Amino acid sequence: MRVLVAIILMFISTAALADSTGERKPGDRTPTASDVINGLYAFSCFQQGLLESTDLKGNAEVKNLAVLRAEEAAKRDKVLKDIQQALGAEPRVGKTTASASLGEPDNSEGPAFVRTFYAAQIPEYESTIALLEHYLKAPDNAVLAAFARDQLPVLRSQVKDAERTMADK
Repeated sequence: MRVLVAIILMFISTAALADSTGERKPGDRTPTASDVINGLYAFSCFQQGLLESTDLKGNAEVKNLAVLRAEEAAKRDKVLKDIQQALGAEPRVGKTTASASLGEPDNSEGPAFVRTFYAAQIPEYESTIALLEHYLKAPDNAVLAAFARDQLPVLRSQVKDAERTMADK
């Protein structure tokens, strides 16, 4: 059973990283403000997708966490919208990986779903954090750079919480 879960988690993390808007290779160009805004919007869509998936399968713990993360995403999106309008940038949000990440093992319930719920978040957080860190090396917008600096500790804390909780489950 553990081997099956490990294989599924490996598949999920690989698929999520390959799909992620924020994934960058060392030789890639520095992301622009528009790239960062789009990446953060995609991350918000991912968090909304987690909320939708917990409506069907989640227990109270994951439902409450998903609601909290979706509320945080809505607040982040509100600030991003102001920055986006000031830049005149148009968001381009492609497909999100929440449904894909949680779609495969959706046959699972209980503890298996809880582990999958947390495992799906980790690569999304990591790619979003990497996007912000890469952007902050050469930001092209001071307001967005300040926003990114404020978001990084929050996102790092949340991914550590997800990793700890997944390890405990």
